[in-house]
Amino acid sequence: MKGPREFFTYKKGALHAEGVNVEKLADEVGTPFYVYSRAGLLDPYQRLTRALKGLDATVCFAVKSNSNLAVLKLLVDAGAGLDLVSGGELHRAAMIGTPAERLVFSGVGKTPGEMAVALNYQSRGILSFHVESVEELATLSAVAVDLAQVAPVSLRFNPDVDAKTHPHVSTGLEENKFGMSREEILAIAAQLEAFPGVALQGLSVHIGSQITTLAPLERAFKRLIRLASQTEAAMGQPLTHLDLGGGLGIPYGDAPSARAPTIEQYGALIRRLFKALPYRLLLEPGRLISGNAGALVTEVLYRKSRPRRDFLIVDAGMNDLVRPALYDSFHEIVPARKSPPGAKLKATDVVGPVCETSDRFARARRLPIGLHQGDLVAILSAGAYGFSMASQYNSRPRPPELLVDGAQSRIIREREDYDDLVRGENP
Repeated sequence: MKGPREFFTYKKGALHAEGVNVEKLADEVGTPFYVYSRAGLLDPYQRLTRALKGLDATVCFAVKSNSNLAVLKLLVDAGAGLDLVSGGELHRAAMIGTPAERLVFSGVGKTPGEMAVALNYQSRGILSFHVESVEELATLSAVAVDLAQVAPVSLRFNPDVDAKTHPHVSTGLEENKFGMSREEILAIAAQLEAFPGVALQGLSVHIGSQITTLAPLERAFKRLIRLASQTEAAMGQPLTHLDLGGGLGIPYGDAPSARAPTIEQYGALIRRLFKALPYRLLLEPGRLISGNAGALVTEVLYRKSRPRRDFLIVDAGMNDLVRPALYDSFHEIVPARKSPPGAKLKATDVVGPVCETSDRFARARRLPIGLHQGDLVAILSAGAYGFSMASQYNSRPRPPELLVDGAQSRIIREREDYDDLVRGENP
């Protein structure tokens, strides 16, 4: 698996995103800002499609991981589909003209209004609704009947498999809110006439995010295969597709997840288990594609020196990148100017200006003692669940997003200003 340094490298001592100096970008747009590598986005997608060669498989990028229109259009133009979890994400898909046959709609809380829009998408509706409860199925059936349509459905299976990941991103255990049990799915398959507005075409499974071993995925996939056979027997007709979800982890620098399985190993597992089966396969990677393609560049405001540990206060905050505060996640942090050999290091907390103790990007990280006010650092592996989870907490405008392609760069989202903070409010 390619790591965060693959597309963010030092050239003549200066950190570059592909062929663009990040200090130059900071001069142009200010800090903080997100920057994404075009090659970094396309490389894992292309590797995954090659790893699945010979299978009838569609890779549907998880929009929730990075929802910028330019990022989505880049991947859709390359042949990807999209995995949606809200009506807003469906609106984004429509804005870039995503083909209906490459859209799947996941999520436990779809509203009737969202269902109706998806049923009418491009006049023929999306590829599949991934349904997560009997109540949701009944609602979708009623909405489809009112529109004189039939909704294509995959039932989401909760296989009760521990993904061995952070509990906040585990989705395949019985205690999680996601999916249905084997017994619930088989009961639905046996009484499909109770849901005249739906056509059961597939099953889906997704057990979590940032999974760093293939073993839980293999267990979930085998249980899915057994359930598919049982479901077909219960309803008396074959299924057409299986959705294998996403969740494969990426290397975050020197963190333990740096030893995550490769895309090729992941593809080999899927080929081994599914190559002889008559199903179209759908996959929903997000972080796997966008995670290491992005960085958050921020400026040092102050250095607070302490005997045992320094604090490096930067102008990015947890409102810009919440993952370390929410998940205690690791992100490699590197200076925009490469430190000379033998530079003195010191345990350093990298923190932001937000009034929360949890506003911290790194704890006791060994960083050059020469980093001071006005220097830039890049927080790597920030292309997934970075800007898409950003907020305006502490009334802080959200940062801009940039996309680099070789030696070229362009702004793909403008920096917000104070007027954006109060837009729509009425004093």
